[in-house]
Amino acid sequence: MIRNSSYICFVGVLCLSFGLLSYPVSQAVAQTTVAITGEKFYINGRPTYPERTWKGHAIEGLLMNSRMVQGIFDDLNPETVNRWKYPDTEVWDPDRNTREFVANMAEWKAHGLLSFTLNLQGGSPEGYSRNQPWHNSAFTASGELRPAYLQRLKKILDEAERLEMVPILGLFYFGQDHRLADEAAVIRAVDNILNWLHMQAYKHVLIEVNNECNVRYTHEILQPDRVHELILRVKANEKNGFRYLVSTSYGGGFIPLPNVVKAADFLLIHGNGVSDPDQIVEMVRKTKSVEGYRDMPIVFNEDDHFDFDKDWNNFIAAVSAGASWGFFDFRMEGEGFEQGYQSVPVDWSTGSDRKRDFFALLREITGY
Repeated sequence: MIRNSSYICFVGVLCLSFGLLSYPVSQAVAQTTVAITGEKFYINGRPTYPERTWKGHAIEGLLMNSRMVQGIFDDLNPETVNRWKYPDTEVWDPDRNTREFVANMAEWKAHGLLSFTLNLQGGSPEGYSRNQPWHNSAFTASGELRPAYLQRLKKILDEAERLEMVPILGLFYFGQDHRLADEAAVIRAVDNILNWLHMQAYKHVLIEVNNECNVRYTHEILQPDRVHELILRVKANEKNGFRYLVSTSYGGGFIPLPNVVKAADFLLIHGNGVSDPDQIVEMVRKTKSVEGYRDMPIVFNEDDHFDFDKDWNNFIAAVSAGASWGFFDFRMEGEGFEQGYQSVPVDWSTGSDRKRDFFALLREITGY
């Protein structure tokens, strides 16, 4: 697959000039790439939010994001699938879910959102859940890839590439990792999704091995003591001189452990349960003091604290400490369909007050 649009346009003009083509030449979408230099993210060779500062805080190189893990959600359990039916149709529709996700991505980007977290096993469609009887997994029990999930994923990744956005693609989620039969299946799943991403020639995707590795995982290789093995496996899967940048995340308030800090390309931490913004700053300080830390980005990609109208909140605290921040919004008890980006069925618009407040502060900080 040729992705260099300049090359395609040149060849098309040349062929038309010599009468070799009698039909219009379609223009390919220019490839989007993500890279890391020191503590900064780069998109297409330029630091994110170039030269941007806000209230004395450097914004350049950060990766503002939102937890949108249900973008390819489905429920393969016939006993629970009716929980997710849309209020207007009384039917659950995974293709509609992805279609509406894609339709709203440009609006998110217009407010300065450069990244969002997806997950191949989703997240709790209730916001928080101890029991998860639903079956949401892009992997079969043996670690093969389910084509319907890949079709939905490709639609999102293609649009992200067009918009020059950088998805954080999570592979596993606690409460669903037991859907894979054994450790060999987990490893096979990692290899299969990486090989698929390479086959699509995507270079704008970051990998999160699993969401909150220190929370209730069945397979030991997905737990804190061994998850670095999968990080190293992702790093070793190189094709044509390219590999995917990779990390994993921990539960709210937890500081990354040395084995992950030494292996990862960037660090993912969560602000759930951290109600004092001063503690967000302290989390960044502690993370930088972990054995193995060197200049590398620190990214909150999940935080369910808001207060966006206040002068000091978790978002602003993260920015003040030089860390990126991610919005985690779920539909709380008694709230309407328009609320929450994690609760299924999802309204992917910016139509609730909480979403509008987040995007307003995001636009102010990023200068979009």
